[in-house]
Amino acid sequence: MTQPSFRAATAADIDPIVALVESAYRGDVSRQGWTTEADLLGGQRTDADGVRETIGKDGSVIVLAERDGRLLGCANLERQGAAGYFGMFAVDPTLQGAGIGDAILRECERLARGWGLQSMRMTVFWMRHELIAFYQRRGYAATGERAPFPYGDLRFGQPRRDDLWFEVYAKPLGD
Repeated sequence: MTQPSFRAATAADIDPIVALVESAYRGDVSRQGWTTEADLLGGQRTDADGVRETIGKDGSVIVLAERDGRLLGCANLERQGAAGYFGMFAVDPTLQGAGIGDAILRECERLARGWGLQSMRMTVFWMRHELIAFYQRRGYAATGERAPFPYGDLRFGQPRRDDLWFEVYAKPLGD
């Protein structure tokens, strides 16, 4: 399988990005892949307004991975001081495990290095051991920091449990 091509998202990509992210994390279709959060959260994962805001934000880009005009995956890279923040990471559930996510992560790391950033950071639900292992195999390590889940803010979903919080992971980017 050929490597995907990458480009920055534009306003014309908002609806496909929302559909992709929702399919990767919410509802029954997300269970086709291994990144589902359907047992942790109901409701939405993102919406058009949030994606539009992210696309228009200074120091932020949504990276799209495509092949033959088909959207395969995406991630948001945002400058936060000397670090890049990696988020909104989604791969079509029917294509997960085929190396697309790895390629997207490497592309975001490449972009962050090009911006002169020293490290990449991300947050991961503490109980997502398989996803944490994915990042650890790629050089990410727990920082010891925690970030709270935004309970009560339905833009991020409807919690199905009361012990949600994120661990912060980071990787030095070096040269």
